[in-house]
Amino acid sequence: MIRIVIAEDQALVRRGAAMLLSMEPDMEVVGQASNGLEAVELTQLLHPDVVLMDLHMPFKSGVVATREITRELPQTQVLVLTTLHDDETVFEAVRAGAQAYLLKDADEGELLETIRALKRGESRMTPQIARKVMDQFRRLAQPAGSESLSAVDASKAEPPAAEALSDKEEKVLARIAEGMSNRQIGASLFLAEGTVKNYVSRIMQKLHANTRTELAMLLRKQRRAEK
Repeated sequence: MIRIVIAEDQALVRRGAAMLLSMEPDMEVVGQASNGLEAVELTQLLHPDVVLMDLHMPFKSGVVATREITRELPQTQVLVLTTLHDDETVFEAVRAGAQAYLLKDADEGELLETIRALKRGESRMTPQIARKVMDQFRRLAQPAGSESLSAVDASKAEPPAAEALSDKEEKVLARIAEGMSNRQIGASLFLAEGTVKNYVSRIMQKLHANTRTELAMLLRKQRRAEK
């Protein structure tokens, strides 16, 4: 039997997925979580084979929950099942350790086959998602290609200096590095979601970053340098 935990904040979607999976003779839903915190706790308690993980959840984002689960329970496979498909969200989930990534408009057969593939030790992504991951890897690897430039061209390619962040921007950046969504950042700092988006845009401009993943990597690099 493939033992499964479903982490989804929408009760109707969560129960519908549980009913679908419970009808399969080789699958058993052993737990259901309505937020990221419950997802981590249930997984630690039950040690399922697979966790169906939504990314947009309260208390703890799906990305953060995925990172904690895959770090502490490497035998448990995380299948992201979400409506979010922007490049940075996809890449953050994969970096956190997700072994599969499906959108919620996937058909039932694709979901069931993906769960069985994870049990066999395989990774699965739709072609659309796989392409996004490859594109993001290429973008992150791009600076390495500057080695082929001449010394003069390389000096011209030096990135512009980053601007200093305000105290509020520092707090927003720290929460981005924790994998929080704009909504979660807003709730923790008592800001409107639109205000958070403006802060994120300004932080990206100041640090010359293109994605939230790059922002998180810059902060981690800075923290390592300070140690």
